[in-house]
Amino acid sequence: MKLLKSSLLGSAAAFAAVGAAHAADLPVKKAAPIEYVRVCSAYGAGFFYIPGTDTCLRVSGRARFEGGYMASNSRQTGNGDTSGYQGRMRINLDARTQTAYGTLRAFVRLDAGSRTGYSGIGFSGTQARIGQAYNATGVDEVNRSQQFVNVDKAFIQFAGLTAGRASSFFDFYAHDFEITASTAGSDNASTNLFAYTGTFGNGLSATLSVEDPVFRRTPIFAPTGPATPTSPVFVSYTRGAPSAFGNIDSIQRERLPDFVGALRLDQAWGSAQISAATHELNVGNIVLGAPTGSGTGINLGHTNSVQAWAVQGGLKINMPFVAPGDALYLQGAYADGAQLYSGYSAFSGSYQQTAATIQGQKFVQYFSDATINPFTGQLQTSQTFTAVASYLHYWSPDWRSAVFGSYGEQSFSQGARLAQGAAFNVASTLAGSNPYSTNAVGVPGTRFYQLSQALRDTYQFVAGASLIWSPVKDLDIGLEGYYTQIGLKSGRAIDLDKNPGAYSAAGITGINAGTFVPRTATQDSISQIRFRVQRDF
Repeated sequence: MKLLKSSLLGSAAAFAAVGAAHAADLPVKKAAPIEYVRVCSAYGAGFFYIPGTDTCLRVSGRARFEGGYMASNSRQTGNGDTSGYQGRMRINLDARTQTAYGTLRAFVRLDAGSRTGYSGIGFSGTQARIGQAYNATGVDEVNRSQQFVNVDKAFIQFAGLTAGRASSFFDFYAHDFEITASTAGSDNASTNLFAYTGTFGNGLSATLSVEDPVFRRTPIFAPTGPATPTSPVFVSYTRGAPSAFGNIDSIQRERLPDFVGALRLDQAWGSAQISAATHELNVGNIVLGAPTGSGTGINLGHTNSVQAWAVQGGLKINMPFVAPGDALYLQGAYADGAQLYSGYSAFSGSYQQTAATIQGQKFVQYFSDATINPFTGQLQTSQTFTAVASYLHYWSPDWRSAVFGSYGEQSFSQGARLAQGAAFNVASTLAGSNPYSTNAVGVPGTRFYQLSQALRDTYQFVAGASLIWSPVKDLDIGLEGYYTQIGLKSGRAIDLDKNPGAYSAAGITGINAGTFVPRTATQDSISQIRFRVQRDF
C-alpha cells in the first residue's frame, strides 16, 4: 500500500514538473500601458495632446457677474428698468495640428448667460440683438429677463484661410479696454466669413474677406403713412404728379456679401491697420397701388441698389516706458451708407431705425443707412464718422485703469429731409386724416417740420473711465462709469419727455397754428455705471 501511494505521488509530481516547464515556454500577457496626457509646448502655455492623436488642444473660458445702473431724468411710462444684472459663462476650445502646409486650427467659443433688466442701459457687447436688425427673444415678451446661448466663434484656419464665424477683419480697436463697450466704434464681435490672409514678413499682412452682410444691416428710412398703418409707405411720383402709395422693404435684402480688405502691421512697438469695406443696400422693387390705398398694385417702381462703403484707420502704441502693460489706441472711421462700419450706433444697435440710447430720451437718433427719394425712387445714403481714443495704465501689477472717449456724427443727404417732407405733404392731403407720427418729417415751411425729430443730423459724445483690481492672477474686480451725450447738429426738436403728447393730432394742429408752444431740446445726456467680477481660466 505504501508502495502504491509513493508511486502515485511521484507520478503527480512528474506531471506537475512537466506542466510547469511547458507553462514557462508560453508568453505572459502584460497589462496595457497607461497613456498619460502630454503637454504640448509648440503653441504656448495650456495646450496638451489629445490622447491617441497629434492634435494639441487648449481649454479656456471665464465666468462673470455684472450689474449696471443708468440714471433716468424721465418719469414717463414704458421706459423700462434703470438697473440690470447678469451672470455669464464662456468656454473656448482651441485645437491645432501641425501639417506639411502649416498649422491646421479650429477654434470654438460658446457664450451663455442669464440677464434681467438692461432695458436702455446698454445691450452692446451682449446678444440682445441678432444681426443688429431685430431684438432677440427672451424669457418674457418685453425682453426684461433673458436666457441665451450663443455660438460666438466657430472657425477654421489653414494655410492663410479663415472660414466660419469669427470677428470681422474690418475691426481694429473693438472696445478692448472697456467693460461696457460704450464708445462709438466698429466692433462686430462675430460674423460669418471666408477670408485669406497673406503675410509678407516683418509683421506685415494683408487680408481679403467675404463677410455676411446681415450683421452690418440697418433699416432704410421709411415713414409710417396713411395707406397701410403697419407698413412703411411713401408717395410715388410719375412725371411730377403724385400717383400712388407703395410698400418698400426697409429692412434690406441679403444678396451680395460684404467685401472687406485690411492691411495690418504688428511689431514690438504696437500695431497699425487700414481697412475698407463695401455693403450693398438693396430694398427690392416698390409695389404701387391706387392713391386711396385700395385695389391691387399693378405698377413697379424700381429702386436701384447702391454699394455703400466705409474706410477705417487704427493705431495701437505699446507704452512700457510709462508702465509695463500700458497701451494707447487711436481709431477713426468714415462710412457712406454703412454706418455700422463706422460704429455710430455701436452702443444701442440698429435693429430698428430709431433705437433709443437713453431712458426717456428727449428725441431719438435715426440710424438709417439711406432714405428713398420719393420723386426719383432712388436711394440717398447717409454719412457717418467716428473717432475713438482709449488709454490703459497699470498703477501696479494688481491695479489698472482705462480712460476712453469717442465722438461721432451722422448726416443725411442735403435734400433727403426736404424730399420726404414734400412727399409727406401729398400723403397727408390724399389720406384725408392726420397721419403724423414720431417718424413723420412734416410739411416743409411749417413749425412742425422745423421741430420734428425725423432725419435730423445728430452727433454723439462718450467719455468714461474704469478702475480694475486683480488681487490674484486671472481675477478681475472692476468698476466703470461713463457719460453719453447726443445732440442735434443744428436747430431744435420737440422734447418728447416734457411733451409726450406733442405728436398727437391736437398737438400737431396747435404747433402748426402757433397756439401751442412745445418744450424743445438740442441735446440729451445721461451717466451710467457698471460693476463686474470676472474669473478667467
